[in-house]
Amino acid sequence: MKRVSNVTVRKRLVIVLFVGILIFGIIDVRLGYVQLALGNWLTSGAKELWSREIPFEPERGKIIDRNDIPIAENKSAPTVFVVPRQVVNPGETAEKLASVLNASKEKIYKQITTNSRMERIKEGRKISTDKANEVRNLKLKGVYIGEDSQRYYPYGSYLSHVLGFTGVDNQGLMGLELFYDEELKGEKGSVQFYSDAKGRRMPDMSDDYKPPKDGLDLKLTIDTKVQTIIERELDIAETKYTPDGLIAIAMNPKTGEILGMSSRPTFNPAKFQDVKQEVYNRNLPIWSTYEPGSTFKVITLAAALEEGKVDLDKDSYYDKGSIKVANANLKCWKRGGHGQETFLEVVENSCNPGFVELGQRLGKEKLFKYIRNFGFGDKTGIDLAGESKGILFNMNRVGPVEQATTAFGQGVSVTPIQQVAAVSAAVNGGTLFEPFVAKELVDPKTKKTVMEKKPVAKRKVISKETSKEVRRALESVVAKGTGKKAFVEGYRVGGKTGTAQKPKPGGGYLENNYVLSFIGFAPADDPQIVVYLAVDNPKNTVLFGGQVAAPIAGTIIGDSLRAMGVKPRKKQMEKEITPYLDTPMIKVPDLKGLTKKGLLEQLDNLKLDVSGKGETVIRQDPQPGTKVEEGATIRVYMN
Repeated sequence: MKRVSNVTVRKRLVIVLFVGILIFGIIDVRLGYVQLALGNWLTSGAKELWSREIPFEPERGKIIDRNDIPIAENKSAPTVFVVPRQVVNPGETAEKLASVLNASKEKIYKQITTNSRMERIKEGRKISTDKANEVRNLKLKGVYIGEDSQRYYPYGSYLSHVLGFTGVDNQGLMGLELFYDEELKGEKGSVQFYSDAKGRRMPDMSDDYKPPKDGLDLKLTIDTKVQTIIERELDIAETKYTPDGLIAIAMNPKTGEILGMSSRPTFNPAKFQDVKQEVYNRNLPIWSTYEPGSTFKVITLAAALEEGKVDLDKDSYYDKGSIKVANANLKCWKRGGHGQETFLEVVENSCNPGFVELGQRLGKEKLFKYIRNFGFGDKTGIDLAGESKGILFNMNRVGPVEQATTAFGQGVSVTPIQQVAAVSAAVNGGTLFEPFVAKELVDPKTKKTVMEKKPVAKRKVISKETSKEVRRALESVVAKGTGKKAFVEGYRVGGKTGTAQKPKPGGGYLENNYVLSFIGFAPADDPQIVVYLAVDNPKNTVLFGGQVAAPIAGTIIGDSLRAMGVKPRKKQMEKEITPYLDTPMIKVPDLKGLTKKGLLEQLDNLKLDVSGKGETVIRQDPQPGTKVEEGATIRVYMN
């Protein structure tokens, strides 16, 4: 038998020892790599498999007015979550949940028996705190309550088109809620707990809590005192006139800050599903476009004064009731005209032929240059979605007639917010400002301002001297002219009325269907507020802006100034400017038996609403001898 030497044995032992050390070294390195390098990754992966997450919604930022009064806030609305694998008795759990939530047992059973890690019960979303406590008291295994909130609008339909609304997940869907959704929504938080494959809680592992980050509060330029006055007056007008629509805007002419904005029809943001989509999708003060009528004359007036084309006191004009331009005969609203008048009286009387004359003195290029400089034909840039830019004539298609009608506000299409911005520029010293609604974004915890919007001056459109003269003329309109029903005792109010026909889709204009408007400002020596008020197709009333829109706007202006702390002054009114007498009363003549031609001869200062296709009047309303205001509408029925 061959003997192995000691040397050989030792060599073999060394090799075995080396191999063993090498193997164990590799194992140790691998264990170290797994433990040190992959430890966190493997642990987090395991935790993810074991973890169950209950989301905690952040507090959506509040929307507050300029005086820190909340107009959109939140209320607690907890949500029910279920971990299906932790449910011990699905049938009993479904039955008890269905009883508390007033829901279908079958639907809940289907949700809690799904093969998912976590299920949010649809019927248990955004429930009341009392309901949430009822669910907690059931002490059902696998059933949890997650903290959630629901948007709350304490004033109901108040400022609805501006605020907009949120969806079921508190995401902004319209208005400011959509425009500033990223800043308002915040970041979600959660509570994580750990359970094994069978869904049993792991007692040796503590829960992880990630707090939600609340959204920023949005502070508006809106003054709830002014907004309340606007809402009140629109409600009254809606009841009184049953119009197709109403629009009101109040703005600080020196900054572009919107103080109030509303329209009708309206809706409750918390119940937006209850109205048609076109109601909540259309913010009429910035979306609707129509021919402005005589309120647009402010622009023609400002342009003519800036260009030195008229002296309101020295220059005069003879109004015979119409003016011939090319092949068109453009009429004044007053049959027979106003006769000889100064151009200040042309403004006071809202005389169309007189403004055609001013447009002709300016010329096509200058007139449209000022119209564009005042912001028409472009969006104002207000921080609300859905703004329209209106429609102006293509300059290549502007002939003498188009130039003439544009001068008194017919044939162009503008938005209410454009008119407010333009008239503000005309009376604030000549600077066109960009309107805005959002003033600041504020951290709700630290109360620090994160974002602050400053007034944006777009351009200078007229001089201070011209602006002062425009204010004087428009104050005279309210004191002596067509806008006298907007007169407010103790405040110097200026403004302009508008009575605009509504065009038919196929061309021409609708009969007895008008947009009646008034745009005014005060105090005339130092404007603090500009108010625009439009009434679309009011019923059972005289169809003049001075009779319908002016008194509503005057009430808004007077009450708003008082609410804003602008005190009335006894000596504020200029001595020569006093409110002129009410519109003259006229006895209605007997029209029975008259032909259409005879009607026109009888009614110089009254308007006609003719029903029937015959040639002879058989009945009339009001009856003969009734006293009505000059310009009132008389309905006659033909045979």
